[in-house]
Amino acid sequence: MKEKIKILGILVVVVAVVIIVGEADVVRASVWGDLWNSITSPFKGGTLPNAETNNSEGNKNPVPLYKPAGDYENAVVAAVKKASPAVVAITISKNVPVLESCPGASPFSDLPLEFRQFFGDMPQFSVPCDKGKKQLQEVGGGSGFIITSEGLIITNKHVASDKTASYTVFTSEGEKHEATIVAIDPTQDLAVLKISGNGFPTVTLGDSDSIELGQTAIAIGNALGEFRNTVSVGVISGLSRTITASGSSVGAETLAGVIQTDAAINPGNSGGPLLNLRGEVIGINTAMANDAQSIGFAIPINRAKRAISSVKTKGEIQTAYLGVRSMTITADLAKKQNLAADHGALVRGGDDGPAIAKDSPAEKAGILAEDIILEVNGKKIDENNSLLALISEYNPGDTVTLKIARGGKEMEFKVVLGKRPQ
Repeated sequence: MKEKIKILGILVVVVAVVIIVGEADVVRASVWGDLWNSITSPFKGGTLPNAETNNSEGNKNPVPLYKPAGDYENAVVAAVKKASPAVVAITISKNVPVLESCPGASPFSDLPLEFRQFFGDMPQFSVPCDKGKKQLQEVGGGSGFIITSEGLIITNKHVASDKTASYTVFTSEGEKHEATIVAIDPTQDLAVLKISGNGFPTVTLGDSDSIELGQTAIAIGNALGEFRNTVSVGVISGLSRTITASGSSVGAETLAGVIQTDAAINPGNSGGPLLNLRGEVIGINTAMANDAQSIGFAIPINRAKRAISSVKTKGEIQTAYLGVRSMTITADLAKKQNLAADHGALVRGGDDGPAIAKDSPAEKAGILAEDIILEVNGKKIDENNSLLALISEYNPGDTVTLKIARGGKEMEFKVVLGKRPQ
């Protein structure tokens, strides 16, 4: 009995101590509890204090729709919305041979007869062979943009130059159209396609002569041939570049006076538009540097406007023709070959043909091999302005004045430009 009373007394003391200590620590426990709950609640599916949530039950502040962060972002979004309806994806298909399985020679056929009799029939072997069957297969892709409501489309020559191929155009709305080649520019990486129909959305053509280094550039295209209307944003990194571009269908081609940009131009983007912040086309994406990142090139839209006008009025791209083979003189070339000028175009033939084409405007005007053409209508020829680029500013039938260095003297020739052979 005494032991029970003793135990009961101990329990009473313990309870009293717990009550006293608990009341003293209630504030401290509350503080630590709140802190612990705020840390662990996100991992328990809860929310942080004052955090906004999506439209969950009882939430009075739903997350609003995305809004651009400022004027610059607004301009980029607006430019893309303006141009993208007229940007198209182009797929290239060709009839390719279908390889079938044909009986092949057995590697055991030369074994002794006794060996073959002992082991019985040897396994049969087959090899791939071409029996003349073909099937239409997708072999490439690119981009383009619609320039008339009747379905004229600008793209690159290296995208659409094979007249034995089939071209399919997919609009931004997913509509599928078969396309035909209308014209190919013999002097620059341009081609024009046509799809049937009316009322197509079109782009607005800007002024590539007014662009400046550092201004925003927006590229849209069919990246890698599978991601339609991919958008990348950068700046104009360089002007009047001269590059040598290569493609499987057109080989190597020198492109003068192109725009350099760090907006990503991936395979499949070729032929798509390069935009300014107003959503106007200032260039046609054409190439990227394979050995570097963030270096892409576009043909200035003003260079294409002449071709577009020619197609609309004549049904083909007519370009001016001088009829010489030449190389642009650099300071290094002038020094090595002891030339009379440190700029200009040296008229010189090579493995690909003579310096002066027979019956060409240059021959008729009296231009000779090893002449140095210094200027075209007062415009200096140098690394930033090639002879081809300057001649391409004119139409067949135009008369131009060429300043030429010959035998230590400078002279002028008037030349009536012809129409470049297709």
